[in-house]
Amino acid sequence: MRSRKLFIGGKIRAIRTAEALTQAGFAGKLGISTSYLNQIENNQRHVTASVLMALAETFAIDIASLSDQDSDRLLADVTEALADPLVGAAQPSAADIKLVTQNAPSFARAFLAMHQSMRRAGEQLAELDETIERTGALNEPTPYEEVRDFFHYVDNYIHDLDLAGEALSVQLAKGRGSSVRGLADHIERRHRVRVAIGPDTTGEGGLRRFDPVSRVLWLNPRSSPSTQAFQIAHQVALIEHEETMARIMAAAGFRSADAAAICRIGLANYFAGAAILPYGAFAAGARELRHDLALMADRFGTSIEQVAHRLSTLQRPGQKGVPFFFARVDQAGNITKRHSATKLQFARFGSACPLWNAHRAFETPNRIIRQQAETPDGIRYLCLAMAVTKPGGGWHDPVQHYSLALGCEIAHAPDIVYADDLDMGRAEAFEPIGISCRICERPACHQRAVPPLKRRLRIDPNNRRTIPYALD
Repeated sequence: MRSRKLFIGGKIRAIRTAEALTQAGFAGKLGISTSYLNQIENNQRHVTASVLMALAETFAIDIASLSDQDSDRLLADVTEALADPLVGAAQPSAADIKLVTQNAPSFARAFLAMHQSMRRAGEQLAELDETIERTGALNEPTPYEEVRDFFHYVDNYIHDLDLAGEALSVQLAKGRGSSVRGLADHIERRHRVRVAIGPDTTGEGGLRRFDPVSRVLWLNPRSSPSTQAFQIAHQVALIEHEETMARIMAAAGFRSADAAAICRIGLANYFAGAAILPYGAFAAGARELRHDLALMADRFGTSIEQVAHRLSTLQRPGQKGVPFFFARVDQAGNITKRHSATKLQFARFGSACPLWNAHRAFETPNRIIRQQAETPDGIRYLCLAMAVTKPGGGWHDPVQHYSLALGCEIAHAPDIVYADDLDMGRAEAFEPIGISCRICERPACHQRAVPPLKRRLRIDPNNRRTIPYALD
């Protein structure tokens, strides 16, 4: 096998510099010409075996240490750093990068050190932003955060829309009920909107599209009947209750038009949930069936997600149900939907606690798993989680996978069928969970990803634990 030529000009130059020799003096000791040494140092000529032997004999250099493996690693590191979007510059060619790492390795290492400093500075700024947001020092939430906080501070219960949705359900019960056909008859009879279940003429797909000119409401034929009914009820809200929603949004005092638009969608969804699952009947069913999600979904002809979501809204004055939290979590740990009538709140930044059973649900699809959990404030919860799949349709269509999480404080366990055989009296039965690593100050968590923001680290090189630091 043909040996690879060795271009190690940077290392030769470093040896000469360490010996405090000029090129002429160094070349004389090696028995080569000054011009040849200059070409070697600039990687224009490779190093021959005779030059390597002269280096070993004259300067006691370990030939193995002159391998270009370090140069290859440096080349890979610089290439990776330049690919970082943080650099944001035009990418040099592979030949240019190799030229720099071979001819000016100290410059390449300086560039890597600068890149690492830039990344650390960016992370520190991000952490500072998180701290400012979390402490309320910067009162400029995003539109989505504004809307989320609005629903949070009204206990996820909108009284006027809840009553309106229940009234529509009672009205529809005289005919075909809150089914797809019943809601389609209602919106066509009252608002001259025709419901068409099939691909819309634009080919855009999605769950729902309303054409205000032709007054046709297109629904995805692959959606479940419960989803189709929900989407019709959503459109009813946009048509019938625009004034009510506008009044609610005006009272909320949103800072931007974007926040108001997002809230309008949330309010229409709220009405739809109230129409499909009317408060009185649903709350009575929850008590009777002891919050058995599958039985409730069967009784009301909806999905388990709709049932779990509606359970988190049962906060009508004088008729409150069990206060639940509800969340939808994707496979990356992002919380894509969140409501809480409990003291448990969800992380505003980063992923949720890895010890929460919402993540483990993906291991057992379509099966409800339970967890007795305790948060750092000492409050104990019964947590339920279930992984579900929403197929898109054809072979090439995307498939959604996510976990549904539902829970309540352990004081309500006697009302929940899933708690019947659990040991509530033993403290060891409750797993410690947090909100997110950045703000959780538990000193000993084997799943901690990053240190908490407000705790000092203690590093002991002689003592390696599950995580490589301790907290003061």
